[in-house]
Amino acid sequence: MASKKRLFLVDAYAMIFRGYYALIKNPRINSKGQDTSAIMGFMNSLFDVIKRENPDHLAVCFDKDGSKERKEMYEAYKANRDETPKVIKESIPIIQDILHAMEIPVVEISGMEADDIIGTLAKQAEAEGYEVHMVTPDKDFAQLVTKNIYMQRPARMGNGVEKWGIPEVQKKFGVERPEQVIDFLGMMGDASDNIPGLPGVGEKTAKKFLQQFGSMEALLENTDQLKGKMKEKVEANAELGLLSKKLATIFTDCEVTFDEAKYEVSPPQVEKVLEIFKDLEFRRLTEQFVKMYNTGEAASEETSSKKASPTAGAGQFSLFGNDTDAANVDPADFDGYKTLENTDHHYQYVKGKMSVKLFMDRLMKQTSVCFDTETTSLKTLDAELVGIAFSWEAHKGYYVVFPEDRDEAQELIEVLRPFFESKEIEKIGQNLKYDIKVLANYNLKVKGPLFDTMLAHYIINPDMRHNMSVLAETYLNYSPQPISELIGKGKNQKSMRMVDLEDQTQYAVEDADITFQLKTFFEKELKEASNEPLFKDIEIPLLRVLAAMEIEGINLDKSALENISEKLNEDIKRLEQSVYEAAQEEFNIGSPKQLGEILFAKLEIAKKPKKTKSGQYSTAEDVLSQFTKEHKIVREVLEWRQLSKLKSTYVDALPKQIHPKTKRVHTEFMQTVAATGRLSSNNPNLQNIPIRTERGREVRKAFVPRDENHVLLAADYSQIELRIIAALSQEENMMEAFKNGEDIHASTAAKVFGVDIEDVTRAQRSNAKTVNFGIIYGVSAFGLSNQTDLNRTESKELIETYYKTYPKLRDYINEQIEFAKENGYVKTVMGRRRYLKDINARNNVVRSAAERNAVNAPIQGSAADIIKVAMIHIYEALEENNFKSKMLLQVHDELIFDAHKDELEELKALVKDKMENAFKLDVPLDVDMGTGQNWLEAH
Repeated sequence: MASKKRLFLVDAYAMIFRGYYALIKNPRINSKGQDTSAIMGFMNSLFDVIKRENPDHLAVCFDKDGSKERKEMYEAYKANRDETPKVIKESIPIIQDILHAMEIPVVEISGMEADDIIGTLAKQAEAEGYEVHMVTPDKDFAQLVTKNIYMQRPARMGNGVEKWGIPEVQKKFGVERPEQVIDFLGMMGDASDNIPGLPGVGEKTAKKFLQQFGSMEALLENTDQLKGKMKEKVEANAELGLLSKKLATIFTDCEVTFDEAKYEVSPPQVEKVLEIFKDLEFRRLTEQFVKMYNTGEAASEETSSKKASPTAGAGQFSLFGNDTDAANVDPADFDGYKTLENTDHHYQYVKGKMSVKLFMDRLMKQTSVCFDTETTSLKTLDAELVGIAFSWEAHKGYYVVFPEDRDEAQELIEVLRPFFESKEIEKIGQNLKYDIKVLANYNLKVKGPLFDTMLAHYIINPDMRHNMSVLAETYLNYSPQPISELIGKGKNQKSMRMVDLEDQTQYAVEDADITFQLKTFFEKELKEASNEPLFKDIEIPLLRVLAAMEIEGINLDKSALENISEKLNEDIKRLEQSVYEAAQEEFNIGSPKQLGEILFAKLEIAKKPKKTKSGQYSTAEDVLSQFTKEHKIVREVLEWRQLSKLKSTYVDALPKQIHPKTKRVHTEFMQTVAATGRLSSNNPNLQNIPIRTERGREVRKAFVPRDENHVLLAADYSQIELRIIAALSQEENMMEAFKNGEDIHASTAAKVFGVDIEDVTRAQRSNAKTVNFGIIYGVSAFGLSNQTDLNRTESKELIETYYKTYPKLRDYINEQIEFAKENGYVKTVMGRRRYLKDINARNNVVRSAAERNAVNAPIQGSAADIIKVAMIHIYEALEENNFKSKMLLQVHDELIFDAHKDELEELKALVKDKMENAFKLDVPLDVDMGTGQNWLEAH
């Protein structure tokens, strides 16, 4: 009997990501400064499959635009994913060019994930008698395994290639049939894809449920067999469980057809492949390609021993040369990180008064020291010191052990105080804000110069992740010990205090040692990229400001929120009743399926309603918003959603965020998230409280002063983004309006509509305001008509008239786009860069989005930089003059203060001065101020 033909389907993105991060310890930068890590990593994996398996049929499957259907089912699907690194995005077209040159089919469908394409092709090929091998590290594919369909997981961390058939899937997931993997994933959820799962159900519980019930549906039908809280959770989240199962299901009915002839392995276009490899400077891959395809002397020139001198671009390092270097490691060795086990080091703990004294004598002689706190909690207000690690020389360091007794711990802090308060010794750290806040619990201020490796890397390479393990693997070829190895995970996680002292020492000092070594690289790179001022004058001083604000927190009136919650309940119920009346039946408004049936099947609000892949009516907000003008029920559904989200996200959630010790809410400001330079707020997010609706604004009523001796002061830059665009574009008409203190929206309306400013109507001003702000975001006639009462023709005329009124604006926009196309980035008034990898994309939609960012990023980023400078100057003035008033919050262009009544007028003058003079533009910066007994009143 003849052996079965074999089809190999490669999960492109999963393999590209894996290849990129396998080489992230040692990025491959060629002589042009191009990071080729993702391309090389993927090609190594692909060549490994071809050499090892010698497939007769092969295809590579790509995601394109994500899963449209899953996003419609669940808006948060994959919403937690970090943005794809810029290097990977830039590498995809090159990888596809190589595949085309190798005559390997590239399969992608807009709105479909590679999982679904592979699932469909695998089932079709199996039906035609093929043995199918899905090449991917993604465990979700296990659901597709049959006696003819296998998974191949690439080699990693010294382990060989894993081949999963039915027995391996059964063992791995504790299932009888591979298709039960869908139930398994649906029950426990999937953090990487943001699939919620059933609350409280982890891997062990999911396996137990599958053994007991066999499926999600059977579990939900037999909840009477569950007990206690688990029973309550499963019953309360039945719909979420079923949704999670749907989200975890790989589709096998995509619009793609297995083409036996097309997918048969064909001879490559040798010269074309060699040309691409030569351009990328892939010497070793060229050698492999030549051997694999027996191309003889064709590549003699390309495989010559000539070396190119590597130069790293800003934010990128090549510690071991690039692929043209003969010292390159073999692909099989790419995962060989240095670790504690295989690297010489000398870490010792310091315990006892005499040892600490001797340690301090050495410590105080240093000029630059890295320190890292080990604590009992990630929440700084609750964290107690377990130890502090110090390092000032590579591969060496010390760990000062802290006693559990608080008084004894404070005594040790007093011994260490001279170091932390020294203004001469530089302190290095990774995420120093955390350490500064922890030490503040012990009444200790960290003084002197600071160097934060996380902030440095954010400025150097904003599109990459900045956590220490990634940085260590990327720049030091070193894999740090995960903390989970010491304290475990989940419910069984223990305190660092319970860890053996020697293990604590190794883990803690390793972190300090690595961070100290990283500083050496980042310091040099900041200088070479002329980013030192941004780092030293803005981000580092701001770190102290944010630490103080986070420690301070803000007072919250719980009773005000309870009142708002009651009102929201009434509004939500009123809307529900109105929706039920219009629908002539009661249903679950929160269920997309039920809502779709009502709106489109029963009420027939659209002639050709949009459907998801599974045949369900789409009720996404962008779909429903098209029907708001004609259908009251749609307006009410969208309002119901808005109010329900407001209630759950803020009104009911905020009281739970009040810290029991301080009785205040302490948000965390993140410096390293937004590529534009804007700060983001987290736990809770106080920057996204809706202010365009009455109920949303009412939430601000709950934020109140510290006590009767304080009031809240809100200081807000007036139209700062419009002022920045006026100054940068040098548009005289707009600049003149700002210099004369005119209402810019009324002034614009007067010019655009050809009337005196006194005769501008409210509607005209409103339309002008929409265009003013819309121009920054590249508003179109279609977009403007959706935001106003104007039709599309009127909107188009208004935009054209606007540009005629402000001719230099259009020139500026065009200049920004051209600059971005030529340089690959745009920058703020303070030099912060925003890289735009899609600015020269062939796809018009993708390129247009990048062009909008080219205009918007310098405006938004400049506003972010300016308010950061203002915050630093205000904080320093408050500290120097011993003000009792405190800065509490930053919400984009607005600052909130707890203002002591005795200092109010002095504070207002100080804040206005520092904000208006933070940066000199060719138009004045103007600040609006207000005070009140709550944030809404002050704003």
